[in-house]
Amino acid sequence: MTFTTTLQKDAIKIMLLGSGELGKEVAIEAQRLGIEVIAVDKYENAPAHLVANRSYAIDMQDEAAVLALIEKEKPTYILPEVEAISISALFEAEKRGFHVIPNAEAVNKTMNRKNIRVFAAEELGLKTSGFEFVTTLEGLKEAGARIGFPCVIKPVMSSSGHGQSIAKTPADIEKSWEIAKEARGDASELIVEEFVPFDYEITLLTVRNETGTTFCDAIGHVQKDGDFILSWQPMQMSDETLQKAKDIAKAVTDGLGGRGIFGVEFFVKDGEVYFSELSPRPHDTGMVTLITQSQSQFALHVRAVLGLPLDYTTYGSGACGAYKASGDNANPTLEVPDDAFTTNSFVRVFGKPESHVGRRMAVSLVLDEVEAAKTRSLEIVSQITDH
Repeated sequence: MTFTTTLQKDAIKIMLLGSGELGKEVAIEAQRLGIEVIAVDKYENAPAHLVANRSYAIDMQDEAAVLALIEKEKPTYILPEVEAISISALFEAEKRGFHVIPNAEAVNKTMNRKNIRVFAAEELGLKTSGFEFVTTLEGLKEAGARIGFPCVIKPVMSSSGHGQSIAKTPADIEKSWEIAKEARGDASELIVEEFVPFDYEITLLTVRNETGTTFCDAIGHVQKDGDFILSWQPMQMSDETLQKAKDIAKAVTDGLGGRGIFGVEFFVKDGEVYFSELSPRPHDTGMVTLITQSQSQFALHVRAVLGLPLDYTTYGSGACGAYKASGDNANPTLEVPDDAFTTNSFVRVFGKPESHVGRRMAVSLVLDEVEAAKTRSLEIVSQITDH
């Protein structure tokens, strides 16, 4: 591959549509290869803005605004990093000759839970939990009665668990309806899912380009209200069950096509693997790869985009704990214990310009045997405070 010089007229450029903590790491990896980075988000000074060559704050659901910026910057690759993006703008950008990662149709299918669930269950015939889609409170009540309780209720388009809840009884339905309005994206339609009493859940990072498909070690995780609290790698599971997950992940990512990393989520119950969701970009649970792999999920994503080989080395097992703000602050500071920074552990602070209760502000990373790493990463998180 030929690498170019940043800020020159022939520079290779990537445009991040979404510039949070995951986009920031993608930007850093791209910069390491001399790739010019344009970071876009809905607010100023988003994490990736801080390390990009240029940054913009626009309404990313405004088709005209997104297309105008694409035409202004003329990026080599467009990387959607959040759900709340004008899909029509991405289709139009492709028509105009721009390269969307992995491709506009894949983004369309995966950024909306309805599209990806129908694609996986009906087009590919993959095993999933039972589900229905609703647009009204009355429809939600009826779907809940058919699916059964408890059931999981999510907006069809959201991220980081926003708007997601579990209705344990019919009495919880109206509260779930109100919670769904908190979605980042589109809460006009909801998915009602059968609750699978799974043994565990995993994320299988699946990387593909023309050189082939590569899998990272399975990542186990604990989520609360749809947002991750703790993740670890590798998840202990049988070779047979892991192979089932790999077969499903390859089937669905081959079906979507394109280049890049996909965070494929599964439920596992009695050795059976159920497809849950898929993100066509780095996954929050995959931040653990910052300490466990020679090439993190972010580096692999950039390599995949550029068409480079997808080889990497595993350093060992590890864990990642999420620190969430305890209060609201327009100029947040984090107090992190010095002993969080050792030979086998460190903290990544995202540099978000504002905090609010529950907003993810940093992660702890520990390289150790899985159980010890999980314990230590949560211990570090418990010692962080914000002001």
